Formats: sequence, C-alpha cells, structure tokens
Amino acid sequence: MKKYISELIGTMVLVLFGCGSAAIAGSVLGTVGIALAFGLSIVAMAYVIGDISGCHINPAVSIGMWIDGRLETQDLVMYIIFQCIGAIIGIGLLAIIINSAPSLGGYAATGLGQNGFGTASSVGLKLTGALIVEIILTFVFVFTVLGVTKKTENATIAGIIIGLTLTFVHIMGIPLTGTSVNPARSISPALFIGGQALQQVWVFIVAPVIGAIIAGVTFKGLTSEDD
Repeated sequence: MKKYISELIGTMVLVLFGCGSAAIAGSVLGTVGIALAFGLSIVAMAYVIGDISGCHINPAVSIGMWIDGRLETQDLVMYIIFQCIGAIIGIGLLAIIINSAPSLGGYAATGLGQNGFGTASSVGLKLTGALIVEIILTFVFVFTVLGVTKKTENATIAGIIIGLTLTFVHIMGIPLTGTSVNPARSISPALFIGGQALQQVWVFIVAPVIGAIIAGVTFKGLTSEDD
C-alpha cells in the first residue's frame, strides 16, 4: 500500500504545482516557467518517493514499465487508480486555493491548466495534430524514463534527467495542447471544468496511452538479447 500512497502523493504534487503554475501565474511565467514547474515537480518527487514506488506519477509511465516487465499487472491497475485519485485531489486543492483569492475571479475564469485543441489550443491545433503531438511527446518522455531507469548506476541522476525531459516536452507542447503526456493530469482538470475540456479529454487519454505503448514496445525490442 505504501507504494500506491506514494503514487497518489506524487501525482497530487505534480498536478497541483504544474497545473497551478499554469492557472495562477501562466501569464507571468510564460511557457518556459510552466514547463519548469512540471519538470521540477518530477525532480522533487523522484528523490522522495523514487525508492518507494519508482515515482511514475503518470499512467503512461506505468504502462511503459509494465510492457518492459518492470511492473506487475495488479500494480499497474492500482498505480493508475491511485495516480488518478492523486490528480483529482491536487486539482481540488488548486480549485479551493483559486476560489479563496477573489482577485483571481474563480477557477472558471483562470482555468485549471486543462488540455485542449481547436479553439482551446493557443495556436488552434486541430484534432489530428493534437493526437500526433501527444503521441510523440509521450513516446519521447516514456522512452527516456525507461532508458534512464534501466541501469541502477543512473539512480542518482535519473530524477534530474526525467524532470528535464518533462520540461522540454512541455516547452514544445504547451502552445499546442497545453501538454498532457499524462492521462491523470488531463482527466482531473477536465472533470472540474467540464464543457469543452471534458469533451476533448479523450484525446489526452488515448494519445498518451498509444505513445506509452509504442515507447514500451520499442524500448523492449531495442534492449532485448536478440539481435
């Protein structure tokens, strides 16, 4: 149970500070600032819960680990459940914080860092583009996580590399879709915001799952003993 609780806490922190930075201070921080908030959240949590649960805090990462044989099926299911619960708690706390600051105008006005395409995209990215972008970004992120965590000698630097990778995929993805690469991170704000965010959230579930599967299968194939 400790590893499941760790995944809940880690995902809660990622969503609260990542989505919180986008919702509360996005206009001040800009794309790079928001990207760093997500990346630094991963770095912090990796060095706290990494030895307990592996610090996946993302269903896509858990799927990649499962495909590579590093996560049992029962743990995969429980990780995803607790990651989603943690994300919902994180967004709930963010909504309370925003609504407690009258000058912000409530979370309906600020948003909660939700993902989107079409009119919900800063650059008007269409559905097909959103699917392609999220598949590619998730592939790169999960592929990196699988690679850097494969060797125990990388343990001291893995958190930093993973955090920096999440940062750079956000730098590209924020103007396009808001960057998901994490179904739990996308589901939670969509549930609170509703409307268009909830209608479009399927893209940010399906695309990261596909990206994770491709990353898992590719990595397993490249690292297998067969030539």
